[in-house]
Amino acid sequence: MTAPGGTAPPGADDACTAAGASAAALLAGTGVRATAADGPAPADGPGSRGPDGGDDERLARAFLSRVVEPGDETAGRWVRELGAVELARRLRTGTHRLPGVSDKRWAGLRARAARADPRRDLAAAREAGVRFVCPGDTEWPAQLDDLGDARPTGLWVRGRPHLRMWALRSVALVGARACTEYGAHMATTLAAGLAERGWVVVSGGAYGIDGAAHRGTLAGSGATVAVLACGVDRPYPRGHTELIDRVARQGLVIGELPPGDHPTPSRFLVRNRVIAALTRGTVVVEAAHRSGSLVTARAAQRLGRHTMGVPGPATSALSAGVHHLLREGAELVTDAAEIVELVGAIGELAPDRRGPVLPRDLLDPDARQVLAALPGHGTAPADAVAREARTTEDDAIARLYELRALGYVERQGGGWRLTRQAVISARADRTGC
Repeated sequence: MTAPGGTAPPGADDACTAAGASAAALLAGTGVRATAADGPAPADGPGSRGPDGGDDERLARAFLSRVVEPGDETAGRWVRELGAVELARRLRTGTHRLPGVSDKRWAGLRARAARADPRRDLAAAREAGVRFVCPGDTEWPAQLDDLGDARPTGLWVRGRPHLRMWALRSVALVGARACTEYGAHMATTLAAGLAERGWVVVSGGAYGIDGAAHRGTLAGSGATVAVLACGVDRPYPRGHTELIDRVARQGLVIGELPPGDHPTPSRFLVRNRVIAALTRGTVVVEAAHRSGSLVTARAAQRLGRHTMGVPGPATSALSAGVHHLLREGAELVTDAAEIVELVGAIGELAPDRRGPVLPRDLLDPDARQVLAALPGHGTAPADAVAREARTTEDDAIARLYELRALGYVERQGGGWRLTRQAVISARADRTGC
């Protein structure tokens, strides 16, 4: 098989049959066909179709999603070297032990393999409105291949939109679960701004920043994707069941684990690599030094994706991780336009930001110099103004009459003084308001 765009995935591990072998018999309870030969699968073999419209490759990968932990690079190397069908056969039969596996791990893999039933998982997925997307499918996001041997064996997808098309224009918004009001406000605002500009917002469905990002996108009728560390038919956290169900109706909920599987602390961290690889860039809104969202950001850096951070108060522990990330070279962003400028196409630039133009900014430089030479209180004669302005008395007088015409100064007795308008303008200039 070839990946979208006509290029084969890394390692060309999308083969569907072993070299020179025929599909002789179904492995008991799995639906994965055994092969007559024990050698590695060829790079581009055809997939044999099963009675349910699936193929051996899809069944094998569904089987592996139940047996192998997400992000297991050793298992990824086995898939690359042997092919998914052959690897599933060896795990199920146990006749050919895999290279470099300890007795303890081999026993664990065999125990999992004995209980795995990919046909049952695929049937349960169909019942729940979930599909299983494999490398080589037209819906497979090719950017996930950048993960190499840590690439998912497949993704369980809940929701109607086309995953690959949505992922082409997506940004990850991640951060602390126990976020502040400021963090929740920034996540909601950034998500709504990205949705308004036609970008897909990807996050993890968790409490805090993740939830705020999803809500901000949904509120703006935008597109959002939740990447879960459990089965997509079992929303987690439970308190976000309604939110995740809404994401599935309006967007996509995806994950590497089969239906019914539960989350673990390690699965949350490993899940973050998928968020980083799927999107064009990762924005961290709030994060302490040990926040899992920093794992996502660093994975994005390793993959060559844009990494961005939203600054917070210097005294906030929940922004300390973001500030450290910014010191390491992440881009500082404060709104959706600045994010799009980094991840978008050429010409999608954030607007120039400047302070307000004050009336005195429009004055000639020499006139501004004379205006600045006048005292804040009381009057000054023309010769004193000329000395302060470092100009001639004649020039100072000419400038003073010009300023009087504009309402900045007035004559009082034998001297000159600032008008109330000029005093207010000067104060505004000093405060930057």
